[in-house]
Amino acid sequence: MNITRRGALAGLAALPALALPLSGAQAQPAFPSKPMTFIVPFPAGGPSDVFGRHLAQGISTRLGQPVLVENKSGAAGVTGVDFVAKAATDAHVMGMMSASAGAIMQHLMPKMPYDPNKDIAPITLMVRVQEILVVNNKTGITDFKGFIAAAKANPGKITCGSAGTGGITHLAIELLKREAGIDILHVPYRGAAPATNDLLAGTVDSTLLDITASIAHLRSGALKPLAVTSDTRAPLLPDVPTMRELGLPKVNSDNWYALISPGESLRAHREKIYEAAVATLKSKEVTDAYAAVGGVVVAGTSEQLAAYLREESLKWGAVIKSANVKLE
Repeated sequence: MNITRRGALAGLAALPALALPLSGAQAQPAFPSKPMTFIVPFPAGGPSDVFGRHLAQGISTRLGQPVLVENKSGAAGVTGVDFVAKAATDAHVMGMMSASAGAIMQHLMPKMPYDPNKDIAPITLMVRVQEILVVNNKTGITDFKGFIAAAKANPGKITCGSAGTGGITHLAIELLKREAGIDILHVPYRGAAPATNDLLAGTVDSTLLDITASIAHLRSGALKPLAVTSDTRAPLLPDVPTMRELGLPKVNSDNWYALISPGESLRAHREKIYEAAVATLKSKEVTDAYAAVGGVVVAGTSEQLAAYLREESLKWGAVIKSANVKLE
């Protein structure tokens, strides 16, 4: 029996639509399809590690795949971010980026191993960590007004410690000097702990560090808090005024951590990570865990983070140039 063309076409039309192979973007496997890696660009045990591990656990729970946390420290966070950037298209690799690696080091390093504008994809600003100006009680300074008066009466003699040359705490000191019109002597340390120890010993008069570095000593009364370098008061120290309240609104030096993905990773994959990350960050468990170590959850959009990165780069680049900051 002959089969007419019309009959053949009718037969094809009757076949199930799913029998036809998918092609192109439709054929992409589900994401995530394997265990994921979360890079924390600082050593284990500190506040940044706390932020990363809580977020990684929440993403794992919401996306149904293990998320393995790896600490890859070095070069003020640049080493860890570079690892994420080198993952190219694989969104199964993600990580945290700090202010130093995302907005500061590009103005200080002769050659960055990655292009912050191309090789990483912003997902969400995770958390801000407020910084605080603190003095040793032996200085006799009891408030910010007194600090400024002492600095102006003794140019170049009031010492202020930071966590290291070129880091955000150093740049915050330079920003304060510029905006307040004072000359204080920056003393760089290799981290917040030795700076705090020397402040307690009276080796330096003051420090400007992340709030977590001195919170225990502030609560005990061993050290005196003067001002928070932020737009809002710190939840851990609600009685301490902000620089904005004290008439210096431009002295804003919140440290921060953002969630990033490789620059060439698929937008659809990043969106899944974003949804899981924001849901995690907004959970009471994570908000409370971050607050315990001085972190204030942000959880903004990817577009907001991209704009913020540009603003931060311009801001700190200008401070570096005006203060002629060089890496040691």
